[in-house]
Amino acid sequence: MATFFSDAFRLEKSVVDEYGAFDVSIINDLPLFIDPFLLFHSEKQEYRDLHESIIEYLIFLRDRAADSHVSDGMLRNWYCFPEVKQNWFGFSMVGNGGSGLGMDFAGSLHENLNFIFANFGEESITESSHLEKVCLVSSGVGRDNISDFVTNLIQDFLCTYTESFAKAHLREDQTREVWIDRAVFNFKTQSWQRKRYELPWYEGDYIILTPKDMLTRDDTWINTSDLINRFQDIPTAIPDGSLRASVSNYFERELRARKKKGRHPTKGKRAKAATETIRQFPELIDYYIKLKEDTGDDATDLSFEKVFATELFFSKRLREVLQPVLAGTDFYRVKPGTYEESHIRLAYLKHVIEDMGGWRIFYDENGKAVEREKDVQILYRLVWFGTPSDAGTEANDGRGPVDFKISRGREKTLVEMKLAKNTKLEMNLKKQTDIYQASSDAQRAIKAIVYFSYSQLTRVQRILKRLGLEDSKDIVLIDARKDNKPSGSKAS
Repeated sequence: MATFFSDAFRLEKSVVDEYGAFDVSIINDLPLFIDPFLLFHSEKQEYRDLHESIIEYLIFLRDRAADSHVSDGMLRNWYCFPEVKQNWFGFSMVGNGGSGLGMDFAGSLHENLNFIFANFGEESITESSHLEKVCLVSSGVGRDNISDFVTNLIQDFLCTYTESFAKAHLREDQTREVWIDRAVFNFKTQSWQRKRYELPWYEGDYIILTPKDMLTRDDTWINTSDLINRFQDIPTAIPDGSLRASVSNYFERELRARKKKGRHPTKGKRAKAATETIRQFPELIDYYIKLKEDTGDDATDLSFEKVFATELFFSKRLREVLQPVLAGTDFYRVKPGTYEESHIRLAYLKHVIEDMGGWRIFYDENGKAVEREKDVQILYRLVWFGTPSDAGTEANDGRGPVDFKISRGREKTLVEMKLAKNTKLEMNLKKQTDIYQASSDAQRAIKAIVYFSYSQLTRVQRILKRLGLEDSKDIVLIDARKDNKPSGSKAS
């Protein structure tokens, strides 16, 4: 039952933990990524050196950006990278594949370095330059782009880090010699060079380990949403009174131009006015980054908590709660059709969660429910292995994505994993599955709904009654309430 790296290589999880690496899932990407700010703020010199190498590369790109004759080929060479899927992090709901960095990312970064941030690397307000800076004004550049870019730029470190672990803890037959095409950048030749590593090898591909203390979840410490939300704090950090007055005046003008007469400006209007003001005064970004640098300890603490919570939810609890129970059943051995198999796996999962303590996987150490739909979907994906069926997720056959498409040859079954608190649940139940089913040419469709309180249950029941679905066997309700689990004596 190899679900995680330590399982696959027959190691105690503590061995990976003591090395400082995250014990990744080898079934599905987990929603973590590298935050470059954690490299900058680290007490480890090797991390700070990595951050400096990222800035050095961006300064190289800045110098090239001034050339109006840069070809598409050079843009692809300097900016476009594949996703490093072998680290098993990201936002993919299907295995560990992702789109990587394409020409849209290249164009945005190249333009920002050429026009808005032509002084990148020469800032006087902040302690350092930051990659996130050139992504703050581009709506098409997000956390996944930054993570992919950083992961590629420090791939040599990650591979060497993994190689050292492999030499210390793995047998020779568990590793393989691997050539990485874009491992090290040669500034003299202005090109990427190959390098060879001895890396863990599992089921036809290598695996890269990542230190926990450079990982975070949800967003980078320096990010666009935070910049907009904290916009009102930025002018107070500007020592130049004239600039401060100009910024405030421009923002108020933008706000008046957007708000309706006699009404207070909406949050969206304020965000748009702030965005336009930042474009007009890009130096505001340096003052914002300075605020983030000054509170860097908070970034380290918050990221540690987020990574620990992710590890607890997907790794420790899955091992402690689900795997031991499911291993003693036919859960991983059933081989009926996709519709029957989907129902059997949901029935087992429901039984484990409701009757055998599995509900604990949805609660943190303080007893608070973790109610995120993506988490539930990833958890479901992690128990879809040991099957001849293809359990694809987020399949988009023309009319929008569906959570899971279980297929085997020409036979297909759709499965949607939803939370009872989803505000669009009724609309989803009424229309979405029928649309997806027709679009995917699937034979059947199943809805699984997880609820965490009595009020959520009654809401779902009312919706099902209105839609005439209260007796449908293709609607599976899963009770994840912690306060409705009788003890063994009471249950009997």
